[in-house]
Amino acid sequence: MRPRGVRTRLFLAVMLAVGAALALMLVAFNFVLARSLGHEAGQVAHGRTLAELAVVRPGGGGIVLGEGLDAGAPDTPVWVFSGRRLLEGPRAGATLNAAALALASAPSGYVTVRDPHTRLYGEPVLRNGVRIGTIVGGVSLAAYDQTRQTALLASLGLGVLVLLVVALAARWLLASALRPVSTMTAQAAAWSETDIDHRFGAGPPYDELTQLAATLDGLLDRLAASLRREQRFSAELSHELRLPLSRVLAETELALRRERQPEEYREALTDVHRDAQQLARTVEALVAAARQESGAARGTADAYAVATEAVEACAALAAQRDVDLAAEEPPAPLRIGIDGQLAERILQPVVENACRYGKGNVRVTVSRDASRVLYVVEDDGPGVAQAERDRIFEPGVRGTSGATADGAGLGLALARRLARSASGDVDVETGGAGGRFVIALPTA
Repeated sequence: MRPRGVRTRLFLAVMLAVGAALALMLVAFNFVLARSLGHEAGQVAHGRTLAELAVVRPGGGGIVLGEGLDAGAPDTPVWVFSGRRLLEGPRAGATLNAAALALASAPSGYVTVRDPHTRLYGEPVLRNGVRIGTIVGGVSLAAYDQTRQTALLASLGLGVLVLLVVALAARWLLASALRPVSTMTAQAAAWSETDIDHRFGAGPPYDELTQLAATLDGLLDRLAASLRREQRFSAELSHELRLPLSRVLAETELALRRERQPEEYREALTDVHRDAQQLARTVEALVAAARQESGAARGTADAYAVATEAVEACAALAAQRDVDLAAEEPPAPLRIGIDGQLAERILQPVVENACRYGKGNVRVTVSRDASRVLYVVEDDGPGVAQAERDRIFEPGVRGTSGATADGAGLGLALARRLARSASGDVDVETGGAGGRFVIALPTA
């Protein structure tokens, strides 16, 4: 079963890695130690054989013993054979004597006897290249076995101790390292959906976790700012809808209060129709923005046809303010990569804004720049100050020159929001005479 929790998984991973490393080290250590002890035991047996070989001499048909090692001593077992006849040997068991006798007719080499655990080495005695006897030296491996077992137990105990220390250290280190995560989790769980001003507050980032906290704080700042903008936008939108609704109610109540002439009814219906159109445009703009932001399929449209429709929609306002409004046809046909109605709702508020502040002329031109179609809306009004370049696109905010204008100041905010939802943008250029707004939309 997969363990829960990052801390548990990290702890198990550390323990498995350290345990595997310790096991490998213990196996390697004991293997090398056993080989070393075996080699040392063989060297001892070899040394005893050579020492006895140095004191024997040829004589008669075989070899003659000289004075040297006491081959019969228990601690220095040495067998001396003349041919296959035993001249001298220790008081050993039948198994060792049989193994020594086997070496009397074998080449020089080692033999290990299991019981009793003994290492034997046989060396032939030669005269004129002819073998006349054999010296066999032995060494008991009991002490070496004891050393190997002691080293094995000691290394296992040390490995368990090291593993225990590593477990305690890893547990403490992981708990200390992940404590900020637990704190952040508890903080986030305690916040409600309305606590948009709470932050983790881990201080300046100095490691990965504090960097994560700082990044999340930045994300929360952006989300809080976006939520505030949406709340402000909703409030201003409700105000924008409330005004035409109140006018519709007032006109209908006034018309129903008493009998009126047909001309008066027609005038009231015209006002109601105008207010209803304003409501419809606002609602349609919001629906289009929601559809675009949800990833709905995008259509295509003729760029100049969109400009013409936006100009026609603002013709009444232009005529009311005695403004010459026109859209200039591009040299070659251009198509935009979004639905025509959505493009018109993006362009219309900007054209309407130019008609409100233009003194006598408003021009809409269409061109292409790389992968975008550009609508440039120019008027001969007071223009936009550099300090107000971004503020005029906030909901409910108007420039200094529009402080006394009608409406709630949502047109440019809606236009930019719709344009950005369609991978475009709305911007204003400052520093020149009059207003100059640029709407960039993707090409088809």
